[in-house]
Amino acid sequence: MTTDAHDTPDQEAAVRGQRVLDLLDKAIDLQTPLVRKNIARARQRNPEATPAQVIRNLERMYVSALTGTGAAVGGTAAAPGVGTGLALALSAGETLSSLELSALFALSVAEVHAVPIDEVERRRTIVMGVMLGGSGSATITKVAERTGQHWGRQVVAKVPVETLRQINKILGKNFITKYGTKQGIIVLGRVAPFGIGAVIGGGANAALATLAVRAARRAFGPAPTSWQGPAHDMPLPEGEQY
Repeated sequence: MTTDAHDTPDQEAAVRGQRVLDLLDKAIDLQTPLVRKNIARARQRNPEATPAQVIRNLERMYVSALTGTGAAVGGTAAAPGVGTGLALALSAGETLSSLELSALFALSVAEVHAVPIDEVERRRTIVMGVMLGGSGSATITKVAERTGQHWGRQVVAKVPVETLRQINKILGKNFITKYGTKQGIIVLGRVAPFGIGAVIGGGANAALATLAVRAARRAFGPAPTSWQGPAHDMPLPEGEQY
């Protein structure tokens, strides 16, 4: 989709912002059916793992996967015959992959905590809230008019869907501003030549993943002491995520 030649800067910014949110929704839609399979994979080596152990495995898998995608795309600029244009194109595709990995991680942690993810607005709140970190949690608790720790359990699982819609409108604006800006800087860094892009891409993605892990810990709090949902009975899938 191209913008009209007479579009104002505000209109163009609105179009770009909507594209970011569309990518986020696409990532959430693609990954939601894979959540329980992802949890099963995190339990692969120890089917009797506790929820806390599974969450730690989910965290390691997420950080490793996101770091790897950033480094792989960043390294393309150093390859013979690969120009900046191709590296930028690959980075654009990797943006969706990053969103998918982040959505899968956040929703998987919510599932282990037995937080409902059966409604799209709840899924959006969980994913954006985790990816936005402190600013996301502040917005969620303010709009929901709730105080206390662990908004993932206290807000997402309990407030009406209409309230979540109000929360997501604000989170969406913050997501466009903060995530879009961060991602733009990372994309430019990835196309640096001579292998520097691989270092920048991998390091930047590792930093984003680490922040999301910390945000998820704050959002949901300590892991349950025992399994509370159907994820406990999920068999290990043949296919693998991450």
